Amino acid sequence: MRELRRPARLAPGARVAVVAPSGPVPEERLQAGLDVLRGWDLDPVVAPHVLDRHPEFPYLAGADADRAADLQAAWCDPSVDAVLCARGGYGVQRMVDLLDWEAMRAAGPKVLVGFSDITALHEAFALRLGLVTLHGPMAAGLDFLKNARAQEHLKATLFAPETVTTVTVPDSRALVPGRARGVLLGGCLSLLAAEAGTPHARRSAEGGLLCLEDVGEETYRLDRCLTQLLRAGWLDGVRGVLLGSWENCEDYEPRVRPLFADRLGGLGVPVVEEFRFGHCAGALTIPFGVAAELDAEAGTLTLDAPALD
Repeated sequence: MRELRRPARLAPGARVAVVAPSGPVPEERLQAGLDVLRGWDLDPVVAPHVLDRHPEFPYLAGADADRAADLQAAWCDPSVDAVLCARGGYGVQRMVDLLDWEAMRAAGPKVLVGFSDITALHEAFALRLGLVTLHGPMAAGLDFLKNARAQEHLKATLFAPETVTTVTVPDSRALVPGRARGVLLGGCLSLLAAEAGTPHARRSAEGGLLCLEDVGEETYRLDRCLTQLLRAGWLDGVRGVLLGSWENCEDYEPRVRPLFADRLGGLGVPVVEEFRFGHCAGALTIPFGVAAELDAEAGTLTLDAPALD
């Protein structure tokens, strides 16, 4: 797996677009997120359909075509330096095929930030645009608005990425000890399983350090997703696995942890757990597409280069 092209870091005064490619966005949370961004000396602009609600499917932030148009317009606007997703939920898979990837490629590199359902965009941007993207907090997410640690790590990644090239999580644990090198990728487990075999998803995690997290899933559903990826050969050649948060899943120690040992322990690669990214307080920002070294026992992830240029 090759490293991807790194977009430019942000500078004070940079213009950032906020889009909603997935679920509906509460207006008060959006406004609070915009205030945080303005406090960073950024110039946030809100895409036209961010506060829309789909008339039939209330889990969507407006019509598929409108959500796609917002994302594409923001990406292709030369005055915009970064595109920040307002929230996750569900909906990217419905709109990703409506994007004009040739136009987006011609627009040049810029920063994309999001997680959860945005996993489908991380995969598409890696495959179609060859760009590093940031798996990090979203502008209207409660985990971002109410947690200074999450804000600080994202801000450092955006403005001074050389200061966060080593990520240390003292409370993490080695499910399978060891060290491994590879290119970071991954995201929400259920989305990676759902994306497998689609035109906008890579064929395998070979050569990668795979980051996995999820929210609100019963253990048998996590089992099903992991088993699907294993049976499809998607995990063949993976170099290491980082397990993030499993918020609102079943009890981790008696249920979820044994599942990971069962499904991932046989890969023969280092596996670190509780690495504090995803749906959790103080979530770290992880750059997908950057080469790094994982030390599962020390709980460290060391990037070969800063996330942004």
